[in-house]
Amino acid sequence: MEMTDLKAAIDDYTDTAEMGLMEVRSRLDGLETRLGRPGSAGTITPEYSAEHKSAFLQGFMKKGDMDGLKALESKALSTSSDSDGGVAVPLVIDNEIEKQLRVLSPLRSIVKVKTVDGGNYRRLVNTGGTASGWVGETGARTETATPSLEKVEIEPGEIYANAAATQRALDDMQFDAEAWLNEEVAEEFAAQEGAAIVNGNGTNKPKGFLTYTTSTDDDDARTFGEVQHVITGADGAFPASDPADILIDLVHALSARYRAGARFVMNSKTLAMVRKFKDADGNFIWRAGLSEGQPDTLLGYPVVEAEDMPDVASGSLSIAFGNFERAYTLVERSGTRVLRDPYTNKPYVHFYATRRVGGALVNDDALKLLKFAAA
Repeated sequence: MEMTDLKAAIDDYTDTAEMGLMEVRSRLDGLETRLGRPGSAGTITPEYSAEHKSAFLQGFMKKGDMDGLKALESKALSTSSDSDGGVAVPLVIDNEIEKQLRVLSPLRSIVKVKTVDGGNYRRLVNTGGTASGWVGETGARTETATPSLEKVEIEPGEIYANAAATQRALDDMQFDAEAWLNEEVAEEFAAQEGAAIVNGNGTNKPKGFLTYTTSTDDDDARTFGEVQHVITGADGAFPASDPADILIDLVHALSARYRAGARFVMNSKTLAMVRKFKDADGNFIWRAGLSEGQPDTLLGYPVVEAEDMPDVASGSLSIAFGNFERAYTLVERSGTRVLRDPYTNKPYVHFYATRRVGGALVNDDALKLLKFAAA
């Protein structure tokens, strides 16, 4: 290559590199500008949070006044209102609702929670694995089998709560909107959500993990979306002798790669039965948490009490064991929204709070169920 050609090539490379750096710098400048706006996700100041909370509670909730919220949102170059008049709950209140949901809904704290901005949640699940092999430096690389992929789509449904107060009560501050959102709404949402994660039919709500088809087939023999169950051998009961052994069978039905992070889920009545079981040496297989904040354990695994799990009965699936974070995904649209309606039922002002949530089983290998049946 002649010197002139080499110089031209170097000049072209330099120009391209400089253009790339300028583009990166431009993107960074734009990102810093967005993060510097009031109320942006990166710089939500205490002053802005307090202003937003006051405008929401004192302006919108009490008087139906949107001016304060719109003024704040225009500074933040964002909007929290829907075309139907719904308003997003301020982040400082919504975070408290999230905390209450995690406390009140034991299952939310163990499943995977994904937040989406809009539409349905879709993901591909690898059900067949990717084949591989060993080879030397110069050995032939034979073609491996392709993985089997299944599509999971979760459509969020809508949980709602609808409170009513007269305008006089609002004027006299007899209706505590913040307490209603943080306590009543959060508690109701948690109850509905917990019930749906276990038994929901998937129509406008999460699909419960107990509503899927079950079989005794091992992981490599079941169809996708089918959950393996272990049979107790006694109809509607634990085995008459050595009942704790069936729980050991349940644990080892789960692949070892999922046991780290696995836990038992059952209701309090079933747990009362299990807590009385002893091993061959006469020791209780249930252990209380040694300190505050540590969970109770069964055979060394944490236990979660979920009252929506069924009581022990003929053919019931009363105990679940698995890595729920790997097995189940809960999807929610970001934030709680409130619609203020002073017209439908005068003289009452209705506050219609909503939260969009969906859920489904995404990995049936990571979950096992105990079925109380003879065969």
